[in-house]
Amino acid sequence: MSTYIAEVEWRAQPDDAFIDNRYSRRHAWRFDGGVTVPASSSPHVVRVPFSDPSAVDPEEAFVAALSSCHMLWFLSLAAQKKFVVTHYRDAAEGTMAKNDAGKDVMTRVVLKPAVTFGGALAPTDDDVIALHHAAHDACYLANSVRTEIDVDGTWSHRA
Repeated sequence: MSTYIAEVEWRAQPDDAFIDNRYSRRHAWRFDGGVTVPASSSPHVVRVPFSDPSAVDPEEAFVAALSSCHMLWFLSLAAQKKFVVTHYRDAAEGTMAKNDAGKDVMTRVVLKPAVTFGGALAPTDDDVIALHHAAHDACYLANSVRTEIDVDGTWSHRA
């Protein structure tokens, strides 16, 4: 078993009218490696200036975490199969909608990886599909959520 810790800190600003719900949602995420990430509520949820569109919001982070997990497994599995990945970029997209209970939830995340392979061994379409399927099955986060996760990627090979 592993434990992961993220520190989340918010502090009221002097001009905040907290009880009127007119306060900044800007806060910080700190991770054990020393990285601090500026965070905020989504401007889709809380209007500017009470949210900060330049900061990462939890919904974006959720999509990024799923994408990152999938990518890391994909790279590992490709290496095991002796396929050389030279570039991987995912423009993942999450959709927020109402569930059957009428609550707003992340109903779907579509991963859109564009993968470039190099080296002498070029994967087939079936190889790449199998790698994405195996990466999805192995991803800890994909196995932890109820959100529908689809992969709609592209790939190329440059020897």
